[in-house]
Amino acid sequence: MTRTAIIAAMPGELKPLVRGWEHSYRNGVDLWRWPFNQGEWIAACAGAGIDAATRAFAEVEKLGPVDQLISTGWAGALTEALKPGQACHVSAVLDARTGDLFDAAGTQDNCWLVTSSRVVDAREKQRLASTTPASLVDMEAAAIARLAAARSIPFFCVKGISDGYIDQLPDFNRFISETGRFQLARFVVFALQHPSYWPALIRMGENSKKAARAIAVYLLDLLDAQGQIRN
Repeated sequence: MTRTAIIAAMPGELKPLVRGWEHSYRNGVDLWRWPFNQGEWIAACAGAGIDAATRAFAEVEKLGPVDQLISTGWAGALTEALKPGQACHVSAVLDARTGDLFDAAGTQDNCWLVTSSRVVDAREKQRLASTTPASLVDMEAAAIARLAAARSIPFFCVKGISDGYIDQLPDFNRFISETGRFQLARFVVFALQHPSYWPALIRMGENSKKAARAIAVYLLDLLDAQGQIRN
């Protein structure tokens, strides 16, 4: 029996993938399970950031040992060559805080991702693009990679691009709670008061939905290439 854990930050990142899966909510973590004859897929999210990703994985492990681990969800592009709405199979993950580098399995593509402790703005994207070999930035993948390395299990990383390299967006950090949850109600009030951001936010919303669908397609091809588990 093979158990695959899929860790994201937000439910919206997983929505197209986990449609029809068994859902539960435990200790601040959303969990979705899809059992089959040879094993189980289990997806989890607890919010943005390294601590939230670690909590999500801990809740998955309470249900049994994990044989392979996938980091997924939205990421920002650090190059104009990568377009919002598409999914990318990451080959290596760099921790911006520590400098640790983790290889990711399953692809020959040369697509690196850097994990930041904050949501980055356009200026920080430019800095990361000029100082690292990364093409994408997120807030969780390095934590998941480190957990996989500590357990000597395969690590995969598939990310969907929610925002482009030069997109001008609000500072989302002010709307993320200490536990990593996005405070939607506060953000909606802010957005209504700042119409200059509306076009960019509409584009980001549309691209995020496309990226989540692209993630689902990519992960199903990765996990069920023959189409025998989900049909």
